[in-house]
Amino acid sequence: MKTKNLFKKAFNFKETNCTIISDSEYSIDLAISSIKHHRRQLEIYVRENPKFLYALSPVHVENGPKIVKLMAGYAGKAGVGPMAAVAGVLADLAVEEMLLAGSEVAVVENGGEVSAVSCRPIDIALLAGDHPLSRRFGFRLEEFPTGVATSSGLFSHALSFGEAEAVSIFAVNAGLADAVATAVGNLIKGEDHREIVEKGVQKAMSIDGVKGALIIYRDFVGVGGKVPKMLKVKS
Repeated sequence: MKTKNLFKKAFNFKETNCTIISDSEYSIDLAISSIKHHRRQLEIYVRENPKFLYALSPVHVENGPKIVKLMAGYAGKAGVGPMAAVAGVLADLAVEEMLLAGSEVAVVENGGEVSAVSCRPIDIALLAGDHPLSRRFGFRLEEFPTGVATSSGLFSHALSFGEAEAVSIFAVNAGLADAVATAVGNLIKGEDHREIVEKGVQKAMSIDGVKGALIIYRDFVGVGGKVPKMLKVKS
């Protein structure tokens, strides 16, 4: 991400690996506190409700902390297990705290998922492992709030049943983008690359709140909806 004249901090806490960017150092501290707090709330919940942690399909939640309800809601819309939304929701909640503190630039990247609200454009790069396009191009985010998530069946440590090099989803927030990227990524497998990618794009765009989708699968790239302006990344 381009961070000229902004504050930037890398933050690691257990499995959470974040980069936080803001126009306020105080807001970065608030974002870190938010991530720690909501992670603890989630850990307490899953100790008493282990199904939530391991489910691969939506889980209904009536009572639970905010992070749990949000994860369950977005996963339900996408048709996946709630943990598919955890990184994105943590990022969204941190950005929410930054905005309440008056930040005009609030960006949290959590394990590759990005939640952003900004008064100026934000540039991000696409990461797709060893694919030739990885780190070669990115996107300029100009409409906010926005969430970006990328799932890969080949290069990610996250669980995916698909074979896509990358499924990037642009949505109204990172929690939804995270869940939808997983759902669509699970579908990308088979021999007819073009047809599979087209079906993946259709699936993504059928979900309310998704703005755009980009899928890289072998020798085919598919784009649907409103994808931010693409940029060449300088090496």
